[in-house]
Amino acid sequence: MAKILIGKYEATIYPEGEGYTGAISLGFGPDGKRQRLKRKGKTKAVVKDKLIKAVKDLEAGVTASETYTVRDAVNDWLSKGLKGRSENAVTKLRILAETHIIPALGRIKLQQLRADHVDEWLDQLASKLATTLREIHSALKRAIRQAQARDMVLRNVAELVTTAKGTDGRPSKALTRHQAEAVLKAAESSELHAYVVTSLTTGIRTEEARALRWDHVVAWRPELKQWRPVTEVGFKHKKFAIYVWRADREGGDTKTRTLELPKLAAEALRQHHTRQAAQKLKAGETWQDHNLVFCTSVGTPLDASNVRRTFRKITKEAGIGTAWSPRELRHSFVSIMSDQGVPIETIADLVGHAGTSVTEAVYRHQLRPVITKGAQTMNTIFGDSRHG
Repeated sequence: MAKILIGKYEATIYPEGEGYTGAISLGFGPDGKRQRLKRKGKTKAVVKDKLIKAVKDLEAGVTASETYTVRDAVNDWLSKGLKGRSENAVTKLRILAETHIIPALGRIKLQQLRADHVDEWLDQLASKLATTLREIHSALKRAIRQAQARDMVLRNVAELVTTAKGTDGRPSKALTRHQAEAVLKAAESSELHAYVVTSLTTGIRTEEARALRWDHVVAWRPELKQWRPVTEVGFKHKKFAIYVWRADREGGDTKTRTLELPKLAAEALRQHHTRQAAQKLKAGETWQDHNLVFCTSVGTPLDASNVRRTFRKITKEAGIGTAWSPRELRHSFVSIMSDQGVPIETIADLVGHAGTSVTEAVYRHQLRPVITKGAQTMNTIFGDSRHG
Protein backbone atom coordinates (compact mmCIF):
# COMPACT_ATOMS: atom_id res chain seq x y z
CA MET A 1 0.00 0.00 0.00
CA ALA A 2 1.97 2.95 -1.39
CA LYS A 3 1.77 6.37 0.20
CA ILE A 4 1.60 9.51 -1.97
CA LEU A 5 1.45 13.22 -1.21
CA ILE A 6 -1.46 15.26 -2.61
CA GLY A 7 -0.95 18.88 -1.77
CA LYS A 8 -0.13 18.93 1.93
CA TYR A 9 -2.08 15.73 2.60
CA GLU A 10 -0.73 12.19 2.85
CA ALA A 11 -2.78 9.68 0.89
CA THR A 12 -2.84 5.95 0.19
CA ILE A 13 -4.42 3.98 -2.67
CA TYR A 14 -5.08 0.29 -2.23
CA PRO A 15 -7.07 -2.53 -3.93
CA GLU A 16 -10.56 -3.11 -2.54
CA GLY A 17 -13.35 -5.18 -4.01
CA GLU A 18 -13.34 -4.91 -7.80
CA GLY A 19 -11.44 -1.63 -7.85
CA TYR A 20 -9.39 0.68 -5.69
CA THR A 21 -9.91 2.90 -2.68
CA GLY A 22 -8.00 6.06 -1.92
CA ALA A 23 -7.79 7.57 1.55
CA ILE A 24 -6.47 10.90 2.80
CA SER A 25 -5.52 11.36 6.43
CA LEU A 26 -7.07 14.50 7.94
CA GLY A 27 -5.50 14.05 11.35
CA PHE A 28 -7.46 13.44 14.53
CA GLY A 29 -10.89 14.75 15.53
CA PRO A 30 -11.93 16.19 18.92
CA ASP A 31 -12.81 12.66 20.05
CA GLY A 32 -9.26 11.46 19.35
CA LYS A 33 -10.31 9.29 16.41
CA ARG A 34 -8.44 9.40 13.11
CA GLN A 35 -10.33 11.27 10.37
CA ARG A 36 -10.02 10.01 6.81
CA LEU A 37 -11.55 11.06 3.50
CA LYS A 38 -12.12 8.19 1.03
CA ARG A 39 -12.77 7.95 -2.70
CA LYS A 40 -13.37 4.82 -4.80
CA GLY A 41 -12.83 3.98 -8.46
CA LYS A 42 -12.11 1.25 -11.00
CA THR A 43 -8.45 2.21 -11.48
CA LYS A 44 -5.69 3.85 -9.48
CA ALA A 45 -5.66 6.80 -11.92
CA VAL A 46 -9.38 7.45 -11.42
CA VAL A 47 -9.00 7.30 -7.64
CA LYS A 48 -6.00 9.64 -7.71
CA ASP A 49 -7.96 12.20 -9.79
CA LYS A 50 -10.81 12.02 -7.28
CA LEU A 51 -8.41 12.55 -4.37
CA ILE A 52 -6.86 15.57 -6.10
CA LYS A 53 -10.34 17.10 -6.58
CA ALA A 54 -11.24 16.33 -2.97
CA VAL A 55 -8.11 18.15 -1.77
CA LYS A 56 -8.97 21.17 -3.96
CA ASP A 57 -12.46 21.23 -2.44
CA LEU A 58 -11.01 20.99 1.05
CA GLU A 59 -8.67 23.90 0.38
CA ALA A 60 -11.61 25.90 -1.04
CA GLY A 61 -13.64 25.17 2.08
CA VAL A 62 -16.16 22.86 0.37
CA THR A 63 -17.43 20.28 2.85
CA ALA A 64 -20.08 18.34 0.89
CA SER A 65 -19.72 14.60 0.61
CA GLU A 66 -19.32 13.08 -2.82
CA THR A 67 -22.86 11.69 -2.56
CA TYR A 68 -24.57 15.05 -1.87
CA THR A 69 -27.05 15.51 -4.73
CA VAL A 70 -29.15 18.28 -6.25
CA ARG A 71 -32.13 16.60 -4.56
CA ASP A 72 -30.37 16.95 -1.20
CA ALA A 73 -29.62 20.62 -1.85
CA VAL A 74 -33.20 21.39 -2.88
CA ASN A 75 -34.70 19.53 0.08
CA ASP A 76 -32.31 21.29 2.48
CA TRP A 77 -33.37 24.63 1.02
CA LEU A 78 -37.08 23.78 1.30
CA SER A 79 -36.69 22.71 4.92
CA LYS A 80 -34.21 25.34 6.15
CA GLY A 81 -34.01 28.18 3.65
CA LEU A 82 -37.59 29.44 3.63
CA LYS A 83 -38.00 30.48 7.26
CA GLY A 84 -40.54 33.26 7.62
CA ARG A 85 -42.23 32.56 4.28
CA SER A 86 -45.96 31.96 4.32
CA GLU A 87 -47.34 28.42 4.19
CA ASN A 88 -48.79 29.07 0.73
CA ALA A 89 -45.44 30.31 -0.61
CA VAL A 90 -43.58 27.28 0.77
CA THR A 91 -46.19 24.89 -0.64
CA LYS A 92 -45.95 26.49 -4.09
CA LEU A 93 -42.14 26.26 -4.14
CA ARG A 94 -42.23 22.65 -2.94
CA ILE A 95 -44.64 21.73 -5.74
CA LEU A 96 -42.41 23.43 -8.34
CA ALA A 97 -39.34 21.64 -6.99
CA GLU A 98 -40.94 18.21 -6.76
CA THR A 99 -42.58 18.53 -10.16
CA HIS A 100 -39.79 20.04 -12.24
CA ILE A 101 -36.39 20.17 -10.51
CA ILE A 102 -35.98 16.93 -8.56
CA PRO A 103 -37.26 14.52 -11.25
CA ALA A 104 -34.90 15.96 -13.88
CA LEU A 105 -31.78 16.97 -11.91
CA GLY A 106 -32.21 15.41 -8.48
CA ARG A 107 -29.88 12.43 -8.96
CA ILE A 108 -26.92 14.50 -10.17
CA LYS A 109 -24.19 15.01 -7.55
CA LEU A 110 -24.22 18.71 -6.72
CA GLN A 111 -20.48 19.03 -7.29
CA GLN A 112 -20.90 17.40 -10.70
CA LEU A 113 -23.78 19.65 -11.83
CA ARG A 114 -22.70 21.68 -14.86
CA ALA A 115 -24.17 24.71 -16.61
CA ASP A 116 -24.92 22.47 -19.62
CA HIS A 117 -27.13 20.27 -17.44
CA VAL A 118 -29.14 23.32 -16.34
CA ASP A 119 -29.26 24.76 -19.88
CA GLU A 120 -30.61 21.55 -21.41
CA TRP A 121 -33.11 21.13 -18.60
CA LEU A 122 -34.45 24.67 -19.05
CA ASP A 123 -34.69 24.21 -22.83
CA GLN A 124 -36.85 21.11 -22.28
CA LEU A 125 -39.09 22.95 -19.82
CA ALA A 126 -39.39 25.92 -22.19
CA SER A 127 -41.15 23.73 -24.73
CA LYS A 128 -43.89 22.97 -22.20
CA LEU A 129 -44.12 25.89 -19.76
CA ALA A 130 -44.71 29.61 -19.91
CA THR A 131 -45.07 31.83 -16.87
CA THR A 132 -43.60 29.52 -14.21
CA LEU A 133 -40.27 28.93 -15.97
CA ARG A 134 -38.48 31.82 -14.27
CA GLU A 135 -39.85 30.77 -10.87
CA ILE A 136 -38.53 27.23 -11.36
CA HIS A 137 -35.08 28.44 -12.43
CA SER A 138 -35.06 30.88 -9.51
CA ALA A 139 -35.85 28.05 -7.08
CA LEU A 140 -32.85 26.04 -8.31
CA LYS A 141 -30.56 29.07 -8.07
CA ARG A 142 -31.70 29.78 -4.53
CA ALA A 143 -31.28 26.15 -3.46
CA ILE A 144 -27.70 26.05 -4.76
CA ARG A 145 -27.02 29.50 -3.29
CA GLN A 146 -27.89 28.12 0.14
CA ALA A 147 -25.62 25.13 -0.49
CA GLN A 148 -22.84 27.59 -1.38
CA ALA A 149 -23.38 29.48 1.84
CA ARG A 150 -22.94 26.23 3.74
CA ASP A 151 -19.74 25.31 1.85
CA MET A 152 -21.40 22.38 0.08
CA VAL A 153 -20.37 23.50 -3.40
CA LEU A 154 -17.86 25.98 -4.79
CA ARG A 155 -19.95 27.82 -7.37
CA ASN A 156 -23.57 28.18 -8.44
CA VAL A 157 -23.76 26.95 -12.03
CA ALA A 158 -27.48 27.78 -12.22
CA GLU A 159 -26.51 31.46 -11.96
CA LEU A 160 -24.46 31.12 -15.17
CA VAL A 161 -27.47 30.16 -17.30
CA THR A 162 -30.08 32.51 -18.77
CA THR A 163 -33.70 31.44 -18.36
CA ALA A 164 -35.05 30.23 -21.67
CA LYS A 165 -38.14 31.87 -23.14
CA GLY A 166 -41.13 29.68 -22.35
CA THR A 167 -44.04 28.85 -24.57
CA ASP A 168 -46.65 31.52 -25.07
CA GLY A 169 -49.37 31.00 -22.51
CA ARG A 170 -53.03 30.98 -23.45
CA PRO A 171 -54.10 34.60 -23.90
CA SER A 172 -56.45 35.72 -21.15
CA LYS A 173 -60.02 36.44 -22.14
CA ALA A 174 -62.66 38.70 -20.70
CA LEU A 175 -66.35 38.03 -20.28
CA THR A 176 -68.73 40.32 -22.09
CA ARG A 177 -71.45 41.91 -20.02
CA HIS A 178 -73.98 39.30 -21.20
CA GLN A 179 -71.57 36.44 -20.51
CA ALA A 180 -70.91 37.88 -17.06
CA GLU A 181 -74.66 37.93 -16.37
CA ALA A 182 -74.88 34.29 -17.45
CA VAL A 183 -71.96 33.27 -15.24
CA LEU A 184 -73.45 35.05 -12.22
CA LYS A 185 -76.75 33.27 -12.80
CA ALA A 186 -75.08 29.87 -13.21
CA ALA A 187 -73.01 30.41 -10.07
CA GLU A 188 -76.07 30.89 -7.84
CA SER A 189 -76.32 27.16 -7.16
CA SER A 190 -72.58 26.68 -6.69
CA GLU A 191 -70.50 26.75 -3.51
CA LEU A 192 -68.34 29.28 -5.38
CA HIS A 193 -71.20 31.75 -5.82
CA ALA A 194 -69.88 34.43 -3.43
CA TYR A 195 -66.32 33.84 -4.70
CA VAL A 196 -67.36 34.45 -8.31
CA VAL A 197 -69.50 37.49 -7.47
CA THR A 198 -66.80 39.10 -5.32
CA SER A 199 -64.03 38.42 -7.85
CA LEU A 200 -66.01 39.68 -10.83
CA THR A 201 -67.37 42.82 -9.18
CA THR A 202 -64.19 43.96 -7.39
CA GLY A 203 -61.39 42.71 -9.67
CA ILE A 204 -59.37 41.08 -6.89
CA ARG A 205 -56.83 38.42 -7.83
CA THR A 206 -57.62 34.75 -7.31
CA GLU A 207 -54.92 34.46 -4.64
CA GLU A 208 -56.33 37.54 -2.92
CA ALA A 209 -59.81 36.02 -2.91
CA ARG A 210 -58.57 32.71 -1.47
CA ALA A 211 -56.70 34.60 1.28
CA LEU A 212 -59.66 36.83 2.21
CA ARG A 213 -60.59 36.56 5.89
CA TRP A 214 -63.82 37.52 7.57
CA ASP A 215 -62.09 40.28 9.53
CA HIS A 216 -61.19 41.75 6.11
CA VAL A 217 -64.91 42.15 5.30
CA VAL A 218 -66.06 45.37 6.94
CA ALA A 219 -69.20 47.47 7.34
CA TRP A 220 -69.35 51.27 7.58
CA ARG A 221 -70.50 52.61 10.94
CA PRO A 222 -71.44 56.27 10.28
CA GLU A 223 -71.81 57.07 14.00
CA LEU A 224 -68.21 55.92 14.53
CA LYS A 225 -67.01 57.19 11.14
CA GLN A 226 -65.06 53.98 10.62
CA TRP A 227 -65.17 50.55 9.07
CA ARG A 228 -65.72 47.62 11.44
CA PRO A 229 -65.47 43.86 10.72
CA VAL A 230 -68.78 42.15 9.93
CA THR A 231 -67.80 39.49 12.45
CA GLU A 232 -68.23 42.23 15.04
CA VAL A 233 -71.13 44.33 13.69
CA GLY A 234 -72.99 41.95 11.37
CA PHE A 235 -74.48 42.62 7.93
CA LYS A 236 -77.34 44.98 8.82
CA HIS A 237 -75.66 48.03 7.34
CA LYS A 238 -75.75 50.02 4.12
CA LYS A 239 -72.11 50.07 3.06
CA PHE A 240 -69.54 47.29 3.01
CA ALA A 241 -65.94 46.96 1.90
CA ILE A 242 -63.09 44.47 1.82
CA TYR A 243 -59.49 44.94 2.86
CA VAL A 244 -57.29 43.33 0.22
CA TRP A 245 -54.05 41.86 1.51
CA ARG A 246 -51.08 40.19 -0.10
CA ALA A 247 -49.15 37.68 2.04
CA ASP A 248 -45.64 36.60 1.04
CA ARG A 249 -44.22 36.10 4.52
CA GLU A 250 -45.57 35.08 7.88
CA GLY A 251 -46.29 38.26 9.80
CA GLY A 252 -45.41 40.30 6.73
CA ASP A 253 -48.83 40.73 5.13
CA THR A 254 -49.23 43.90 3.10
CA LYS A 255 -52.53 45.73 2.83
CA THR A 256 -52.77 46.84 -0.78
CA ARG A 257 -56.15 48.56 -0.96
CA THR A 258 -59.66 48.90 0.49
CA LEU A 259 -62.57 48.42 -1.92
CA GLU A 260 -66.19 49.22 -1.30
CA LEU A 261 -68.39 46.25 -2.17
CA PRO A 262 -71.19 46.48 -4.73
CA LYS A 263 -74.55 45.51 -3.23
CA LEU A 264 -74.56 42.28 -5.23
CA ALA A 265 -71.28 41.17 -3.64
CA ALA A 266 -72.30 42.27 -0.14
CA GLU A 267 -75.51 40.25 -0.37
CA ALA A 268 -73.65 37.21 -1.74
CA LEU A 269 -71.19 37.39 1.15
CA ARG A 270 -74.02 37.74 3.69
CA GLN A 271 -75.67 34.57 2.38
CA HIS A 272 -72.31 32.83 2.21
CA HIS A 273 -71.58 33.73 5.84
CA THR A 274 -74.88 32.13 6.92
CA ARG A 275 -74.19 28.94 4.92
CA GLN A 276 -70.66 28.72 6.29
CA ALA A 277 -71.95 28.96 9.87
CA ALA A 278 -74.17 25.93 9.15
CA GLN A 279 -71.19 24.08 7.61
CA LYS A 280 -69.15 24.80 10.71
CA LEU A 281 -71.82 23.34 12.98
CA LYS A 282 -72.12 20.27 10.77
CA ALA A 283 -68.34 19.72 10.70
CA GLY A 284 -68.09 19.93 14.49
CA GLU A 285 -64.64 19.02 15.78
CA THR A 286 -63.29 18.44 12.26
CA TRP A 287 -63.64 22.17 11.48
CA GLN A 288 -60.28 23.95 11.23
CA ASP A 289 -60.88 27.62 11.87
CA HIS A 290 -58.64 29.78 9.66
CA ASN A 291 -61.26 32.57 9.59
CA LEU A 292 -61.26 32.31 5.78
CA VAL A 293 -64.18 33.68 3.78
CA PHE A 294 -63.72 31.06 1.07
CA CYS A 295 -62.69 27.63 2.34
CA THR A 296 -63.47 23.93 2.17
CA SER A 297 -66.32 22.24 4.01
CA VAL A 298 -64.01 21.81 7.02
CA GLY A 299 -62.53 25.32 7.03
CA THR A 300 -59.21 24.62 5.31
CA PRO A 301 -57.81 26.84 2.50
CA LEU A 302 -59.16 26.26 -0.99
CA ASP A 303 -56.86 24.53 -3.45
CA ALA A 304 -56.36 26.55 -6.65
CA SER A 305 -56.90 23.53 -8.90
CA ASN A 306 -60.22 22.70 -7.21
CA VAL A 307 -61.36 26.29 -7.67
CA ARG A 308 -60.49 26.06 -11.37
CA ARG A 309 -62.45 22.83 -11.81
CA THR A 310 -65.52 24.17 -10.04
CA PHE A 311 -65.37 27.44 -11.99
CA ARG A 312 -65.30 25.53 -15.28
CA LYS A 313 -68.48 23.74 -14.25
CA ILE A 314 -70.06 27.17 -13.76
CA THR A 315 -68.95 28.46 -17.17
CA LYS A 316 -70.21 25.27 -18.80
CA GLU A 317 -73.58 25.74 -17.08
CA ALA A 318 -73.55 29.36 -18.30
CA GLY A 319 -73.25 28.11 -21.88
CA ILE A 320 -69.82 29.60 -22.64
CA GLY A 321 -67.75 26.42 -22.49
CA THR A 322 -65.00 25.32 -20.12
CA ALA A 323 -62.01 27.19 -21.57
CA TRP A 324 -62.10 29.75 -18.76
CA SER A 325 -60.12 30.23 -15.56
CA PRO A 326 -60.94 32.16 -12.35
CA ARG A 327 -58.22 34.73 -13.10
CA GLU A 328 -60.28 35.87 -16.07
CA LEU A 329 -62.89 37.26 -13.71
CA ARG A 330 -60.32 39.96 -12.97
CA HIS A 331 -59.73 40.60 -16.67
CA SER A 332 -63.48 40.78 -17.11
CA PHE A 333 -63.74 43.38 -14.35
CA VAL A 334 -61.16 45.57 -16.12
CA SER A 335 -62.90 45.13 -19.47
CA ILE A 336 -66.35 45.99 -18.09
CA MET A 337 -64.95 49.03 -16.27
CA SER A 338 -63.29 50.22 -19.47
CA ASP A 339 -66.45 49.66 -21.52
CA GLN A 340 -68.33 51.86 -19.04
CA GLY A 341 -65.88 54.69 -19.57
CA VAL A 342 -64.11 54.42 -16.21
CA PRO A 343 -60.71 56.21 -16.53
CA ILE A 344 -57.67 53.95 -16.77
CA GLU A 345 -56.16 55.65 -13.71
CA THR A 346 -59.19 54.61 -11.64
CA ILE A 347 -59.10 51.06 -13.00
CA ALA A 348 -55.40 50.80 -12.11
CA ASP A 349 -56.23 51.84 -8.54
CA LEU A 350 -59.12 49.39 -8.32
CA VAL A 351 -57.06 46.38 -9.37
CA GLY A 352 -54.07 47.37 -7.25
CA HIS A 353 -51.61 48.49 -9.92
CA ALA A 354 -49.06 51.16 -9.07
CA GLY A 355 -49.56 52.72 -12.49
CA THR A 356 -51.74 52.38 -15.55
CA SER A 357 -49.90 49.35 -16.94
CA VAL A 358 -52.00 46.22 -17.21
CA THR A 359 -49.05 44.24 -15.93
CA GLU A 360 -48.76 44.00 -12.19
CA ALA A 361 -46.34 46.53 -10.76
CA VAL A 362 -45.21 47.32 -7.25
CA TYR A 363 -47.89 47.06 -4.55
CA ARG A 364 -48.44 50.09 -2.43
CA HIS A 365 -47.56 49.53 1.23
CA GLN A 366 -49.36 52.49 2.71
CA LEU A 367 -53.01 52.39 3.75
CA ARG A 368 -55.03 53.13 0.65
CA PRO A 369 -58.17 55.29 0.80
CA VAL A 370 -61.46 53.49 0.27
CA ILE A 371 -62.30 53.28 -3.43
CA THR A 372 -66.00 53.47 -4.27
CA LYS A 373 -66.05 53.93 -8.05
CA GLY A 374 -65.97 50.19 -8.77
CA ALA A 375 -68.92 49.49 -6.50
CA GLN A 376 -70.91 52.36 -7.97
CA THR A 377 -70.31 51.17 -11.51
CA MET A 378 -71.17 47.54 -10.74
CA ASN A 379 -74.36 48.65 -8.96
CA THR A 380 -75.33 50.46 -12.18
CA ILE A 381 -74.46 47.50 -14.43
CA PHE A 382 -75.96 44.62 -12.45
CA GLY A 383 -78.39 46.81 -10.57
CA ASP A 384 -80.74 46.32 -7.68
CA SER A 385 -83.30 44.78 -10.03
CA ARG A 386 -81.75 41.37 -9.35
CA HIS A 387 -83.11 41.58 -5.83
CA GLY A 388 -86.48 43.02 -6.66
